[in-house]
Amino acid sequence: MGFDQYSSLPIEKIFQDLRTSKNGLADGEAKSRLVKYGPNIISGKKELNVILEFLSHFKSPLIIILIFAAIVSGYFREIADSVIVGIMVLASVILDFLEEHSANHAAEKLKEKVGNTATVIRQGNKVEIKNSEICPGDIIFLSSGDLIPADARVIEADDFFVNQSALTGESFPREKIPGTEKDGGNRVIPDNILCLGANVISGTALAVVFSTGKNTEFGKIAQSLTGKDAKSEFEIGLSSFGFFITKIILFLVLFIFLFNSLINKDILGSFMFAVAIAVGVTPELLPMIMSITMARGSQRMAKLGVIVKRLSSIPNLGGMDILSADKTGTLTEDKIRLVTYTDIYGNHNENVFLQTYLNSFYQTGVKNPLDKAVLDYKKTDIGKYKKIEEIPFDFKRKMMSVAVDGVNGKVLITKGAPEEILERCAYYRKLNKKELLNDTRKREAMGYYRKLSLDGFRVLAVAVKSGLPAKNKYTHADEDRLELLGFVSFLDPAKSDVKEVIKEIEKRGVEIKILTGDNELVTEKICRDIGLNIKGVMLGAEMETLSDDALRIRAEETTIFARFSPDEKNRILTILKSNNHVVGYLGDGINDAPALKNADVGISVNTAVDVAKESADIILTHKSLRAIVGGMLEGRRSFGNTMKYVMMGLSSNFGNMFSVAGAIFYIPFLPMLPLQILLNNLIYDFSQITIPSDKVDNDWIDRPGKLDMAFIKKFMYIFGPVSSIFDFLTFFILFSVFKVNQSVFQTGWFMESLATQTLVIHIIRTKQIPFLQSRAGNFLLLSTFSVVIIGWLIPFSPLAKFFKFSPLPTNILLIIAGLVVCYLVLVEIIKRIFYRQNPYWSPVRKPEII
Repeated sequence: MGFDQYSSLPIEKIFQDLRTSKNGLADGEAKSRLVKYGPNIISGKKELNVILEFLSHFKSPLIIILIFAAIVSGYFREIADSVIVGIMVLASVILDFLEEHSANHAAEKLKEKVGNTATVIRQGNKVEIKNSEICPGDIIFLSSGDLIPADARVIEADDFFVNQSALTGESFPREKIPGTEKDGGNRVIPDNILCLGANVISGTALAVVFSTGKNTEFGKIAQSLTGKDAKSEFEIGLSSFGFFITKIILFLVLFIFLFNSLINKDILGSFMFAVAIAVGVTPELLPMIMSITMARGSQRMAKLGVIVKRLSSIPNLGGMDILSADKTGTLTEDKIRLVTYTDIYGNHNENVFLQTYLNSFYQTGVKNPLDKAVLDYKKTDIGKYKKIEEIPFDFKRKMMSVAVDGVNGKVLITKGAPEEILERCAYYRKLNKKELLNDTRKREAMGYYRKLSLDGFRVLAVAVKSGLPAKNKYTHADEDRLELLGFVSFLDPAKSDVKEVIKEIEKRGVEIKILTGDNELVTEKICRDIGLNIKGVMLGAEMETLSDDALRIRAEETTIFARFSPDEKNRILTILKSNNHVVGYLGDGINDAPALKNADVGISVNTAVDVAKESADIILTHKSLRAIVGGMLEGRRSFGNTMKYVMMGLSSNFGNMFSVAGAIFYIPFLPMLPLQILLNNLIYDFSQITIPSDKVDNDWIDRPGKLDMAFIKKFMYIFGPVSSIFDFLTFFILFSVFKVNQSVFQTGWFMESLATQTLVIHIIRTKQIPFLQSRAGNFLLLSTFSVVIIGWLIPFSPLAKFFKFSPLPTNILLIIAGLVVCYLVLVEIIKRIFYRQNPYWSPVRKPEII
């Protein structure tokens, strides 16, 4: 049945059909239903067993090409080539699988720590379970801030409002009520039905689940869509890099295959040689290096209290150059306390506190810190008052109201932003008398409010409306011609260490922007107290008058964005991203969810409401800028190590392959056999798997890092030819000076190319001159030097015959060793010149206003 049918049935009939009751399911029954209906998930990465996960690594285009090459070799009876290619394919896949499997497994374990949960009734008791474990027939308990975990029918509700705009496009929350509705009440979603994808704004409810996972309305929509998540800044950069590399590989392979076939009249040999060259040029370990680097980074970040939900957000966190956040809990202690409650002249007034207390006590929305501060200030006897109705808070009105019946009859109590409350007030209270609120009194009230704000207090106005008409439902329209009682003020002092942390963040190249719903006066006071440089202030009301082009300029010149609604925050983030910034957003409330989703890096806290945690990429175990700094630096370390692999491949490895293209016109035989190239590449790959564990210089950490194709191309165009120069020197010495045979030539170049492309990592991994000032990690030192030693020993071992190597005479061996040393020295010298001309040496680009 669909929700139209469930909305019109009596609740007893639904209990009967779902074989459940208000006391919920028994644990055993819930488990069997979970097996029958499957986990309550829409989509996501399908879990593969170990065998299928291993086999999935064979779908790489590079692996497929190698397998095809092995089959072709076998068909033409080149058995040795076929076997060795097969062995290398298997070794590469096993290496890739083992490293990536263990890294991803660790990352998934961390993700489970911040998964969303739901409160269900099982055997009459409330228990907390994972959302994925909910099944049809479960009774769920919902309160403000919760995500609706499945499609359900309301059983009981108390001022229960939900935001279902993701499903219906409605601008305002919809109240959900029990009872039956015929024909769904002629609404998209009936008022007694809750749908997965909505979230609770206020109130509490009990509901019975009738559909889970892919069988929900949201699940059916999701299954019909093929769209993917928007690519992050780092993923866009990687795509550009991949496209660039693909073009070069296609050109080289086709060029070498065509000309080698024409010159040597050997199509099969030329094909195998071209395939081997493609393998040598392709950075096939990049996905694995990235996975390992990010997974290990996430484990280190977890120790700092930063839990990563989406691994690809780690380099974005490292590349972040703007961090936007609300001031509460970020710049301040988030320990708000009530300080004063006064009339409009600043006189202490107990009635103002009583009405504020009643409003805070009876409201059922998210218990914000201001309400908690009111209720914690002192206990007040409200036994003579009874709640009638509630009008929930929304960001357009910036107020909320509660109707009560008490000693003064039916009264509507409204509290909220002073500017908004004053616009709806026609009267004010003076010495317990109701007086007309004229313009003079409004100016006096606003003056007192501004004085409190300038002193750093957060201020709410409190107003009432007496003599309410008797009716079941009160709406926004009733919030008019109010009587202003006065103001309540709160203090949330700045964190003691925040000034030091902000200096560190700014020193690391990240600008802080404050996006808050609070007023500009309080925000400016806090920012001044903590030493945050204020470039400019902008109010939400100004947004409507600015075009996107004008806003791009204004956003760059502004630090404080005050009185901003969630939609206005979201627009600012979009504008900042369009200015080539990588933007992080820190938030923990219902209103923060859109911005968290829109930001390049959405950051929330483990105590946040479900909808905020679901939208975030990264979860903090406690709300602290210091934790973000630690995570940011880990992100930069991960990015730095990933870039070392890219730069290593772009220097000597690419240079060696360009050398091959020239060699076919100079050498009457292949400069290296396909089998030898594959062996070279396999050994070389083993030297790189330790890059994720390498140390990272401060140069990588001190600045945001972003993939910049202009930098990458410039790096390749300069350092690639340097490698080729020494390759051609090797060709000349071996072929023209010593006039060695084919086997000795191939052995000599194998040894020279392996040593240069492996050892160059120690030069290019650091900006330090000389490079010895920055020592590589122990594992990288061990892997690179051991790989070179092993590669140089193979021609002198029993394996030499299999790979068609020949032992080199001592004089040639010494010359090759000398060429390797000279190459490394020249790279060091050119590095000095390169970074002198390119001071922004890491792939960082300065933001440009488009």
